[in-house]
Amino acid sequence: MARRSKPTNARPLRDVTELDGARVAIVTDAWLPQVNGVVRTLQATIAELEKMGHPVLVISPDQFRTLPCPTYPEIRLAFASVRRVGQMLEDFGPNAIHLATEGPLCLAARRWCLQRDFPFTTAYHTQFPDYIAARTSVNPEWVWRYIKWFHRPAQAILAATPSIAETLRAHGLIRLRHWSRGVDLATFAGATPDPAIRALPGPVQLYVGRVAVEKNIEAFLTATHPGSKVVVGGGPGLASLRTKFPQVHFLGPKFGADLAAAYAAADVFVFPSRTDTFGLVMIEALASGTPVAAYPVTGPVDVLTAETGAMADDLDTAIAEALTRDRAACAAYGRTFTWAASARQFLDALVPPQDEAAA
Repeated sequence: MARRSKPTNARPLRDVTELDGARVAIVTDAWLPQVNGVVRTLQATIAELEKMGHPVLVISPDQFRTLPCPTYPEIRLAFASVRRVGQMLEDFGPNAIHLATEGPLCLAARRWCLQRDFPFTTAYHTQFPDYIAARTSVNPEWVWRYIKWFHRPAQAILAATPSIAETLRAHGLIRLRHWSRGVDLATFAGATPDPAIRALPGPVQLYVGRVAVEKNIEAFLTATHPGSKVVVGGGPGLASLRTKFPQVHFLGPKFGADLAAAYAAADVFVFPSRTDTFGLVMIEALASGTPVAAYPVTGPVDVLTAETGAMADDLDTAIAEALTRDRAACAAYGRTFTWAASARQFLDALVPPQDEAAA
């Protein structure tokens, strides 16, 4: 099919001199009311971009008719035509387009970009091959075929950690740029501990995040270290885990100051996931002064230091070791992660490499 010419009201960036006031379109299949690291990362990034003077368009499922995702009804999949998504992009006239996810909205935007030779960036937020394997019997390598197809045309693929970048590189995806994460320090630094959580028999062991099979929460809930276990968050696995583990304190989702108070009240934050690409909740816990216990896998191995957490193949061992870490050191380290720095990395990736810009 012949490619169309670029629309006159949407012109891609050529180099860094054009960054001032650049119009950025972000297309995402993950958006409110979902509560997860992808949504929170995008919200924080958008806020920082707007502070820098960049107009931002968000194209998200709430603007379309949707249906629930199979096995995960909290996620809504949009019915999005290339024509409608393209018209939204045309009307905005972006200088840069970022596709945040691999779902139907971003597929429509991807096709629109390719039809017009309009460069775009993508991000690998979620280990979909592992997530799908955890929920079904599908071979993850089959899912990788789609992941590679989706991301390969991008001018840059944003990866949160060196480990994730290496995983993508091993699958033949090489246009990689680093995009770390940040913490809302005004909320999470110096929070007052939640008195109800603080009053539980110690040590208080906390998990925050989606309550879903891919998060491996049962590994935390079956750990034998004495004390109290607290789970903050919602998701498709919440009802069954409440029934299976009646001794655990399931508090549901918390936000803002209430979430910060939960972090501050815990003696250790337990991150049992083996499939996350980063683990935003870990740096929020650290900024609150709470050490982290985790498995030595992608995410924790890139984020934690010997002074701020512990990693072991046995989670009980990691919990016991993490409890010996100094809370002041954890807080100081956690506060080095800022959303301003993260947004600058995101913005830098929107500019094509010099050899491409000069072509």
